[in-house]
Amino acid sequence: MLKDFSVSALMMGLLTAFVGFISSFAVIMQGLQAMGATAPEIASGLAAQSISTGVLAIVFSVWFRMPVSMAWTTPGAALLAGIGVIEGGFPAAVGAFAVCGVLIILSGLFRPLGRAIRAIPAPLANAMLAGILLSLCLAPIKAVAFNAALGLPIVLTWMVVVSRWRLWAVPASLGALILVLVLGVDLPPDAMGQIGAAIHPGFTFIEPVFTLHGAISVAIPLFIVTMASQNIPGIAILKVHNYEPPPGVLFAGTGIFTILGGLVGGVPVNMAAITAAMCASEDAHPDPARRYWATIVSGFGYIALGLVAGGTIAFVSLAPPILLQAVAGLGLINAFASSAFAAYREPETREAAAITFLVTASGLSFAGISGAFWGLIAGGVMMALTRFMRSAKK
Repeated sequence: MLKDFSVSALMMGLLTAFVGFISSFAVIMQGLQAMGATAPEIASGLAAQSISTGVLAIVFSVWFRMPVSMAWTTPGAALLAGIGVIEGGFPAAVGAFAVCGVLIILSGLFRPLGRAIRAIPAPLANAMLAGILLSLCLAPIKAVAFNAALGLPIVLTWMVVVSRWRLWAVPASLGALILVLVLGVDLPPDAMGQIGAAIHPGFTFIEPVFTLHGAISVAIPLFIVTMASQNIPGIAILKVHNYEPPPGVLFAGTGIFTILGGLVGGVPVNMAAITAAMCASEDAHPDPARRYWATIVSGFGYIALGLVAGGTIAFVSLAPPILLQAVAGLGLINAFASSAFAAYREPETREAAAITFLVTASGLSFAGISGAFWGLIAGGVMMALTRFMRSAKK
């Protein structure tokens, strides 16, 4: 294993942990707060999710020798924010998280699901990935429009460094963000004191309350969203990069950690979608057999961020969110270009890929399920219809 380690995997792993944590923690906070969680419970849940994500990424990547990226269910957290407080308060929500974990475990033991995932056509999976990445890749432009004095230094730093030292481009843009934050944003006088006081969150056990209302209104919708928006796309993205992960084992593992994390306030953990493309790409290493080190490094990065989750939240909350999204978007531009090229490479599937991309990129959801899932469905229908019409012509 040590012979497979590389500097490129190290840098991509650190970037993945940063992107995964920074780009979605605010949504997690909002979702937990909407369900009635207190500030200590939110910090506890975020720490548990980050550590669980890191442990799963390390264990599965070492076990299967492939870049198995893990994350938490950002679409699920957005769903929770829309549902709000349920009968029984946050303990009932925790009970629903546990039920969701059980459902995820059962889905991992159901073999037909794995066969269905492996049947997803590569052009559609690539188009779905490009659609997922588009909104984040637009963030640098939005940051410049939001405040050119703050956003432009970050973008220009990335452009200069990527043209010569590609591997260091995103770390350089992160450094530019820190400078912009220190020099261009009015920080509270006691900012460092606030960060230091909040740096180590404690774990808060919440005794779960199981209710029928929680199962129907939270657990089942959360399970569907997690599977459709995270687990299935995550497996599909690994397949795009010519890996053949065992969905059943991976899903069952995330289900177990969803139950454990839920008892201290965490939302479900699952396969990564966006960051999966980063660790599985050539930027992690030219040799696909050595890219798994990127996810191992990201796992340790997630654990470290989880241990200082409170301080991270305090520091990041000082910056306008669009600046954080801009740094993440700059790191995803190459992944977007690669997936878009692969999606439209074959003329006979180009229309189906375009539909998949547009539906996914729209950001719209239907029946509580994100556009990524419906993009695959729409593209699949178009591909099937095209093949049927062509065969009928013959």
